[in-house]
Amino acid sequence: MLHDVAVVIGMAALFGHFLHWEVDSLFLTALLTVIGFSVHDTVVVYDRIRENSSIYRTVPYTQIVNHSVVQTLDRSINTQLTVMFTLLALVLFGGVTIRHFIVILLIGVFSGAYSSTFNAAPILVIWRTKNGVPGFVSQKPAPETSRREN
Repeated sequence: MLHDVAVVIGMAALFGHFLHWEVDSLFLTALLTVIGFSVHDTVVVYDRIRENSSIYRTVPYTQIVNHSVVQTLDRSINTQLTVMFTLLALVLFGGVTIRHFIVILLIGVFSGAYSSTFNAAPILVIWRTKNGVPGFVSQKPAPETSRREN
């Protein structure tokens, strides 16, 4: 969700600088809609991971997550493309008063399509397996050292 918000706000800042777009109530509405859409898509993926975790108990967690993402991928792509085609039609044939709103929504939906599948699931695997990430603090416990008590 933070990824989607950062992309939308970043693109809005670029549009504001180069195209002189302003942040108004429609921008905030588009931002909240993108957040809701992103949360919904991520919850669908996480729910499938939860279901598959109880079915495939002996399979490693990374394979369960991969299988769950593949299972939800066609649904996610169909949903995202349907929304994007609708928004694209609104940009092309809609009024000028909602064009900024629709463009921000289009950017947010595109960003959400990417992040729900390719950001959220790997972050869950890293968090769940506690392997740590190079460059970040590892979550593995430090080895115990023997201490003498006086």
